Amino acid sequence: MRIAVLGAGAWGSALAVRLCAHAEVVLWARNAEQVAEMAASRTNARYLPGIQLPAALQLNADLAAAVSGADYLVAAVPTAGLRSLCHNLRELACRVPMVWLCKGFEADSRKLPHLVLQEAGLGHDRVGVLSGPSFALEVAQGQPVALTLAAADEAFARRAAHDLHDPAMRIYSSTDVVGVEVGGAIKNVIAIAAGVCDGLGFGYNARAALITRGLAEMTRLGLKLGGRAETFMGLSGLGDLILTCTGDLSRNRQVGLRLAQGQGLEAILRELGHVAEGVTTAREVCRLAQEVGVEMPIADAVRRLLLQELTPKQAVAFLLNRDQKDEGI
Repeated sequence: MRIAVLGAGAWGSALAVRLCAHAEVVLWARNAEQVAEMAASRTNARYLPGIQLPAALQLNADLAAAVSGADYLVAAVPTAGLRSLCHNLRELACRVPMVWLCKGFEADSRKLPHLVLQEAGLGHDRVGVLSGPSFALEVAQGQPVALTLAAADEAFARRAAHDLHDPAMRIYSSTDVVGVEVGGAIKNVIAIAAGVCDGLGFGYNARAALITRGLAEMTRLGLKLGGRAETFMGLSGLGDLILTCTGDLSRNRQVGLRLAQGQGLEAILRELGHVAEGVTTAREVCRLAQEVGVEMPIADAVRRLLLQELTPKQAVAFLLNRDQKDEGI
């Protein structure tokens, strides 16, 4: 089996390393200089430092060559780059089965990734999303991980989950594409809030409350968009939310921690050197929530914090001083 991983960021590189154990894998990056550096050092020093790239892992900056003969494509670009990648694949007349890893809503359009694929002409019945609680470094190290692969076609979801799994990477199948995508997007916004909470020293009680109410917001919007309730209690919902809100490897949590310490957003993102999807997603999810009539106060507080309309302490006060109500979702 030949798999082309398209995108050599942290998650794409980690999955490529992992898949090499049971498949022929090529890792593509659009930047030819990055590919040359990885080929020379057999590491991805910028995005996945400390991990040796297997000798069997092929590296390529030529998209046509990378996808040639592939049985699966794994789109590992950020949400902002997905539409461009899809257009390039369509120009190559590439109809290979594909799963995507990106988490978020497309800027300005507020569309989930599966809708971007459809508009780009790649919305065939052999595509799906792979998501769940997974830090790239641990995946690359071969640590146990469980993920969800969702596709509209149930048979494809099951087949792809079977083909991509390994003994320490358990992949469950689902047909709830919307639910899996919504969970993966919103958990990044809540993780920024969790980082602020911890950065201000509010303790475990406050963090637990924040995660729980964040899950309620995620579920409300997800149900409104057509997701299923059980998905938000699963790996790509609650599981990913817990990991991203509590693990220090989370880039979005790091954004919140540093905001609480008084650092400016531009400096934070420059220091991180990686995409923190929650920064862009916060604005889009709040606009979408308003359009469909869903209340998301935590997400809105994060949005206002990122726009410097609120300080971290003011954002907390905004949430704590809201009118009391029943706990129901």
